Amino acid sequence: MNTTSKRQKAGLVLAGVYSATSIPSVLFPVSEGEVGPPIGILVIGSVLGLVGLVAVIVAWRTGSRAALRVAAGAVIIVTLTGLPAFFVDVSAGVKLLVGVSVLFTIAAVVLVFSPERRPTPVLD
Repeated sequence: MNTTSKRQKAGLVLAGVYSATSIPSVLFPVSEGEVGPPIGILVIGSVLGLVGLVAVIVAWRTGSRAALRVAAGAVIIVTLTGLPAFFVDVSAGVKLLVGVSVLFTIAAVVLVFSPERRPTPVLD
């Protein structure tokens, strides 16, 4: 029985898109002499992207609360791996991209964990 609300489904869509875009990160390592994430971080991002995407699919189909938590956790950890970009010498475009990903993650997590709206009682 699927018990996910419309808000949770919207959050799952955001988490799914973010997770799917994280999967190929290992395929684009930083060139020698450039500042960027180490290959280990790229591998972690790819693995967590895959885990997050699977969790999103499971949560969408079954309404599993555990899958909702795993999807949110994967997105949060992937975002945390990008935060060092604010503290190293990288282009403003990279910092902007990381900032947008932080906002995207916050929106996804808030929506995934938002409760269903309860109907307002009608007073006679």
